[in-house]
Amino acid sequence: MWPLRNWNTHTPILLLAVLSIGLCHLTQAITITTTEYSLIKPVQEDVLISVGFECRGTPTIQWAFMSARGRRDIAVWQPGVYSNISEYYEDRLQTHTNGSITLSDLRLPDSGVYVVTVSDSTGSSKDATIILKVTEVLYEDLQYLSVFATVLGAMAGFLMISMWLLDKVYRRVKAWQQTRLPEHDATELQPL
Repeated sequence: MWPLRNWNTHTPILLLAVLSIGLCHLTQAITITTTEYSLIKPVQEDVLISVGFECRGTPTIQWAFMSARGRRDIAVWQPGVYSNISEYYEDRLQTHTNGSITLSDLRLPDSGVYVVTVSDSTGSSKDATIILKVTEVLYEDLQYLSVFATVLGAMAGFLMISMWLLDKVYRRVKAWQQTRLPEHDATELQPL
């Protein structure tokens, strides 16, 4: 048996440890994990915004989009029960049971902060954010530049061939004219 003196000093510490573990366990009822907090994708590609969660009970997953223009709800669903996708994302969004979403055919206005909120039936909830930056494809600009350079090159080639042909014609006309002209006649100029 413990002496009474040691029991009194250890009891509050033991109770605090048990309470802190219990509170920690209750507050950590929902956990959200993500592999990437920032994504960069080009226009017209698909992006998987990947998250995972642990939750006691039936979770409700809600995704929202925030940018300088404001907040827009994306989707709300319970895995295997229902899915409610907003009209703006209706044809481009796929929800996954692990809480992730796939957004197809990215557009420049899709750049911003995506917030996932997981809540359970007890009323507790947890948020996580992922930043998405959608970039323009620079290869299209390079294609226009290459077409423009090809057209300019073809025009330069045409002009060079035209100049060469004109030079040949000029030399033949000059040679033909010299054969037609009489040789130096003995014509002298008389003073007046």
